[in-house]
Amino acid sequence: MSPTTYTVGALAKATDTKAVTIRYYEQVGLLPSAGRSASGYRFYTDEERDRLLFIRRSRALGFSLDDVRELLGFADTRDASCAGVDAKVEGQLEQVRVRIRDLQGLESELERLIACCEGGVIEQCRIIESMSNRR
Repeated sequence: MSPTTYTVGALAKATDTKAVTIRYYEQVGLLPSAGRSASGYRFYTDEERDRLLFIRRSRALGFSLDDVRELLGFADTRDASCAGVDAKVEGQLEQVRVRIRDLQGLESELERLIACCEGGVIEQCRIIESMSNRR
């Protein structure tokens, strides 16, 4: 059985990724340079599809492109310790927790603003007043 190959459009569809994003990941070195068909079209293999899915999952978990590059480096070194991966993921988890705390503070502030609304006219709107620091 011959390996599956994908054009950039087919890979985009198979991974729910825009073609321009695939080309960008290739340009910045997250994906290896695509092979070329006799007619000059890019083609990708199942291995590149799997790598792209890894990148997408990493991005969905909030990792930066530099973090993804580091994670791919770990993934490409199969016999290395996973301590580096653990540390990277723990660091990301802490960043997520900080963002959650920040968002909870924002939620409380918005709830406070809504609670001070008396439903009158804009001229007397406590929300606008509070946001404008008009006293």
